[in-house]
Amino acid sequence: MADPQQVLAQRVHDAIVASFGREYSDADPLIRPSAFADFQANAALPLAKKVGRPPREVAAELAASLDVAGICAEPTVSGPGFINLTLRDDWIAGQASAMLGDDRLGLAPAAAPQTVVVEYSSPNIAKEMHVGHLRTTIVGDAIARILEFAGHRVIRDNHVGDWGTQFGMLIEYLLDVGEESAEAGSLRTDPNAFYQAARRRFDSDPGFADRARKRVVDLQGGDPATLQLWQELIDLSKDYLHRIYGRLGVTLTDDDIKGESFYNHMLADTVTRLEEEGIAVHSDGALCAFPAGFTGREGRPMPVIIRKSDGGYNYSTTDLATIRYRVDELHVDRAIYVVGSDQTLHFQLVFAVAREAGWIPPGAVFEHARVGLVLGPDGNRLRTRSGDNVQLSDLLAEAVDRARAVLDELDATSRFDAAELDAVAEAVGVGAVKYADLSTARESAYVFDWDRMISFRGNTGPYLQYATARLRSIFRRAADGPAADAGATAHGADVAITAGPERALALKLLGFGAVITGVGDTAEPHRLCGYLFEVASLFTTFYEECPVLKAEPAALRASRLALCALTNGVLTTGLGLLGVPVPERM
Repeated sequence: MADPQQVLAQRVHDAIVASFGREYSDADPLIRPSAFADFQANAALPLAKKVGRPPREVAAELAASLDVAGICAEPTVSGPGFINLTLRDDWIAGQASAMLGDDRLGLAPAAAPQTVVVEYSSPNIAKEMHVGHLRTTIVGDAIARILEFAGHRVIRDNHVGDWGTQFGMLIEYLLDVGEESAEAGSLRTDPNAFYQAARRRFDSDPGFADRARKRVVDLQGGDPATLQLWQELIDLSKDYLHRIYGRLGVTLTDDDIKGESFYNHMLADTVTRLEEEGIAVHSDGALCAFPAGFTGREGRPMPVIIRKSDGGYNYSTTDLATIRYRVDELHVDRAIYVVGSDQTLHFQLVFAVAREAGWIPPGAVFEHARVGLVLGPDGNRLRTRSGDNVQLSDLLAEAVDRARAVLDELDATSRFDAAELDAVAEAVGVGAVKYADLSTARESAYVFDWDRMISFRGNTGPYLQYATARLRSIFRRAADGPAADAGATAHGADVAITAGPERALALKLLGFGAVITGVGDTAEPHRLCGYLFEVASLFTTFYEECPVLKAEPAALRASRLALCALTNGVLTTGLGLLGVPVPERM
């Protein structure tokens, strides 16, 4: 099977070469969806300028040269030089039938697989994750899943904050309260409480503060006993991360954690190399790099502090060491940093310094996948009434409670027992939060709106989950086996196009592979959300206008069941790549 736009692009490319010569082989066919046909080729307009002929004349010649027999109806020319292309119903049906029998749903594995590191989530150890971590966690996870499905080697990287001066304070407090105490146990359930208690002790007890500062020195010096206590803090905090990641359905594991401490041994050498190469110089007592093209106030060069005036290192130092590791040890082709948009300048500066040092080879791509803020109804950063960050665990719990309330209103208790209803509420609540976030362009901020995200109408998680549940219901009612065997349900049946809604749905399904490839290229999961919503909407129209189970004759019923099976495969696979759970029934 093949993506229609790719097929048409190749045919138009061949027509350009046949009509005007190989010197124009780099001309873009410019295949776009059209309101007057399925697609239109807009290549004639820019090509006309190059060959010095009227656009309509160029379009007419291209249309005459186009070999689309068996794919399209006869091409027509309209407007200033658009070539209208309407696909044949039997070609659409044939491609959809082939797609149904393909586990990858028409997506060919990447022709040139890359090694891609995706850095995401990155919470601070011994602190509870808040709503600000929501986007970096689930957007990054979706990007990793999609790239993996596309055929790339993906390395997940959870760059946690597990080093620094605060750990002297936390270690001393752990010793004070006892490693087996209830307070220490709160690191597994309420790490903020532990951190805040340690901070209060630090601020109010000079003796404790002195011990905490000394402990930092011991930690940075590699004292074995101190490192053991530090590791206990990490392990206790991992239990908390497991719980949050598990509820979110995020694919990060302990093996994916490479925190700031992982690169600690590389910092001194990183600084030395920059200094030896003349990239880092002393300025106001600190060691700084001044990458070309970055200026601050009054046009003065903007510094990247590599080593502070007190001899300590900072985030820039660690990030530069991280780049070296990813290039030299992991041999990455691409590194995607899924981090808040407020860090844009930081990454621009760090990447610039690394390129000047030659640490990022010419063919490697290092990119900051900027993530916007989650806003409250007032348009400001989402916070609690007391002004604190909204804790992620509280937000997810409320999402599930709200989903349960909506299900109760829909009288779901009459269809589910208590355990199944709890499971559906969990899937709907968590899925609603994740989808609302993922369906927003990642660079954009969005207003957190419970009523909108829990709704079963519009471009929401519950709407798409319900669409998949309704598809599975069709197969159960067809008495052809469980929904898990949807592909087998239509085994031996081909998709046929007999009505407009069938055609529109099948044509949209053929674009799945191209959408996945495009989302992987741009690291923009919201584009997959938009596509899945279009598929679900077209399925709703098809379901309402084209009988499936009551279709006659039997061949038509089998054909429509096959189209339902393909739709179910695309929606279920797509939601799975987004990390949105799909209940068996709703």
